[in-house]
Amino acid sequence: MERVKEHLAAAGVTAPITVLESTAKTAVLAAEQLGVPVGAIANSLIFDSSGTPLLVLTSGAHRVDTTALAQRLGIADLRRATPDFVRTHTGQAIGGVSPVGHPGPIPTVVDPTLADFEQVWVAAGHPSTVFPTTCAELVRLTGGRLVDVT
Repeated sequence: MERVKEHLAAAGVTAPITVLESTAKTAVLAAEQLGVPVGAIANSLIFDSSGTPLLVLTSGAHRVDTTALAQRLGIADLRRATPDFVRTHTGQAIGGVSPVGHPGPIPTVVDPTLADFEQVWVAAGHPSTVFPTTCAELVRLTGGRLVDVT
């Protein structure tokens, strides 16, 4: 979580990190605790593309279609990453992966439907921490691009 705080501060983000009452390893659990629609939770999912990580920030109301996404990105192989792969590339555990604060840059795509919400919530490096942001700010923070992920 410290690395996330440092990254946010360096990027000029002043939104506070919220510590939830209990872990929220799923969008449904996070939405329930925050009192927001599940679609306003931005899941940070790491995929493995032939050994290269890809961060997909998707609405908690969606499932990533890896075949369609791979075609849109011109990637031959895209699959869910193992917990070890996620930890190696993000320094964080599945269920708490933040869009920022990783040891190095990770190519990122952002679900454009996140823009339907004035505010979205993302993990802050631990399964019980989140911070509020916007779709536009996620694109700015990650250097990502808007791509349909469903």
